[in-house]
Amino acid sequence: MLNVPNALTVLRIALTPVFAWSLFSDHPRIVTLALFLIAALTDLADGWWARKYNITSDFGKIADPIADKALTGAAWIGLSCLGVIPWIATILIVIREIGITVLRLSLMNRRVLAADRGGKWKTTLQIVTISFYVIGVHDYVPVVTDALLWLTVALTTVTGVRYLNAMRMTKAVA
Repeated sequence: MLNVPNALTVLRIALTPVFAWSLFSDHPRIVTLALFLIAALTDLADGWWARKYNITSDFGKIADPIADKALTGAAWIGLSCLGVIPWIATILIVIREIGITVLRLSLMNRRVLAADRGGKWKTTLQIVTISFYVIGVHDYVPVVTDALLWLTVALTTVTGVRYLNAMRMTKAVA
């Protein structure tokens, strides 16, 4: 269980409440953004390391997607609690993220359907959108951040539906 990808996942889990606390504190926004981006980059780093050195573990298979959703979920919910983004956007994103994660984890022993390019774009867009809201871009150009938010909601929804269709198709083939 002790390996670099798992350590990075644990770091992401540990940084999530620190980021959430910073989001609600009087810290400068740049500090909160730095915490979020460091945590988000551990996802990229653990995936890269695991692929490069062919490292997998049962812990990583379970903890990695949970850590990802905990971080972004804390951001979406925190930003909605602060009144920065509308709750409907958070609800749509969080329901999709939790639903697909629970589905993937429940089917883990029978089949693995890896994230496709759309899922990677979805994650990237979520990180960019959250970052823009955390740093306060919305205070200066709300039309840009609002457009980015609804694009994120749309891509998150579309990739969720695509994932469900891919699951259905692999079930039909299996």
